Amino acid sequence: MDFAPDDRTAELTAQVRAFLHDRVLPAEPVLDAQLDATPGEWSLRPVVRELQDAARAHGLWNLFLPAGGATGPYGAGLTNLQYAPLAELTGWSPRLAPVALNCAAPDTGNMELLAHFGTPEQRERWLEPLLDARIRSAFCMTEPDVASSDATQIGTRIRRDGDELVVTGRKWWSTGAMNPDAALLIVMGKTDPDAPRHRQQSMVLVPRDTPGVTIVRPLTVLGYDDRDHGGHAEIVFDDVRVPASHLLGGEGEGFAAAQARLGPGRIHHCMRALGTAERALALAADRARERMAFGRPLADQGVVREWVANARIEVEALRLLVLKTAWLMDTVGNKQAMTEIQAIKIAVPRAVQAILDHVMQLFGAAGLSGDQPLAEMFAGARALRLADGPDEVHLSALGRAELRP
Repeated sequence: MDFAPDDRTAELTAQVRAFLHDRVLPAEPVLDAQLDATPGEWSLRPVVRELQDAARAHGLWNLFLPAGGATGPYGAGLTNLQYAPLAELTGWSPRLAPVALNCAAPDTGNMELLAHFGTPEQRERWLEPLLDARIRSAFCMTEPDVASSDATQIGTRIRRDGDELVVTGRKWWSTGAMNPDAALLIVMGKTDPDAPRHRQQSMVLVPRDTPGVTIVRPLTVLGYDDRDHGGHAEIVFDDVRVPASHLLGGEGEGFAAAQARLGPGRIHHCMRALGTAERALALAADRARERMAFGRPLADQGVVREWVANARIEVEALRLLVLKTAWLMDTVGNKQAMTEIQAIKIAVPRAVQAILDHVMQLFGAAGLSGDQPLAEMFAGARALRLADGPDEVHLSALGRAELRP
């Protein structure tokens, strides 16, 4: 059993680590200043564009795309296993690093959908500008009126009217949709409510500026509006008409496409979350060595040492499970790796949330403030326990699989 990365992965890891520490982390206060100077705006700030130009120049661009995942020259063609340590590094700066490398959700999942299910015309119109970061996108599946953890309950309707598709419904938590550059909305809805349960849904490509599309409001995550990510929007589709050629994949294939999209998305979230935990532990180490309490450094307190030791054990163990999952996805496919995908989706955000909670405790009141990135990271980790399916759904499915004869 060989745990060493291959040469290409080792080289890219060194490049991404250098880019992270030399360019991305120093840009975080610049982003904060630009956000403060432009309240109410949702577009990418200048510092993001500068980082994207630098990343492109260094060849650190669209690293998430697996081999054969796209038809253009943009993707790096890495396997999931090769991408894993790179994605982990971007988790050190979840606000800046993924978008700087054009590896940020929801665009990554949307690009994979277009690459795998899009027609040549759809790829030319939408995939190529997404790969080039000329536009952003949003994925519109979750709805306020149904338990969207059961995607078969989705109430949005997509009906055919001659050569057009008519979309009617209400979505929310459409990440990135507040950004005016999110030119493409990928909408999941029911095309045939009478079909078998998993053949009722389809996906349709809706340009943002189509009549009948209304961006209702932004939503916050534990008080954070995520302006640096384009926010999370509630959207109304009121008899929105698009050409029938905007159907993504075949009619009735929406549920299967969503599952294909969510598999890689879940592992990407877990990869980045481990990087977030590593940054939190690095901050904890500095704090524990420097902060004095009761006549000695916090690093000499037994409870602090126990927190840090347990965190290190969890991160190392979960990293191995994430890498195993990535390897299985590469070798036997996402469907055969579903048990492991569910396991990491449950375990990683839960562990990272607990680690961040302890590190915030170590920082005291400062850990709650905007002076440190911990509170916002905590909000992101907590959100991951709902994003792409709540813990309870994955636990139920995993338990059912374990108990199956």
